[in-house]
Amino acid sequence: MQAFTQHTGIVAPLDRPNVDTDAIIPKQYLKSIHRTGFGPNAFDDWRYVEPGEPGMDHSKRTKNPDFVLNQSPFDHASILLARENFGCGSSREHAVWALDQFGFRAVIAPSFADIFFNNSFKSGMLPIVLSAETVDRIFKAVAAQPGLVLTIDLERKTIRGLGDEVIEFNVDDFRRYCLLNGLDDIGLTLRHADEIRAYEAQRKVSAPWLF
Repeated sequence: MQAFTQHTGIVAPLDRPNVDTDAIIPKQYLKSIHRTGFGPNAFDDWRYVEPGEPGMDHSKRTKNPDFVLNQSPFDHASILLARENFGCGSSREHAVWALDQFGFRAVIAPSFADIFFNNSFKSGMLPIVLSAETVDRIFKAVAAQPGLVLTIDLERKTIRGLGDEVIEFNVDDFRRYCLLNGLDDIGLTLRHADEIRAYEAQRKVSAPWLF
């Protein structure tokens, strides 16, 4: 998993509450057994004019010019700004994979659906909860300055880029440790690989019939 320490990027404003996971990655793309290739299909129904299916050449599809992520400079954004209850709906990891593979490293919102929030940390993407008032101020700043760049510092738990203001955010210490070190559940387990191998060797001696 890619570590997250500090990230600087353009902010894309998605000014809609209750964005669900089917909007983030429509159900037809869940057929894939791979964890890659979902970036072109992030917000598929909103980004493209005609419906999409797996296996299509998405570069030849007509993009909706009214959708924010099809507009410059937001088409190169790596920080997504959203409203409350982002990531609600079905519990599909593909939603986080699609955002990550589109290029987003962090999502800022007043609140997230629990499963999406947890999946984000497991995939190396940082969900940041800020007050609705603070999120609204960032929306207004982006409207006044399209292409606004923020710097997110996970070590210091701060966001900079709104003049001299330093915005602080909270994150669970264990999740912060995992992100800073690029550790998903498998990575956490592999830290104990030597102990696991030693235990397995001992069990082969003490209970050989199991092997």
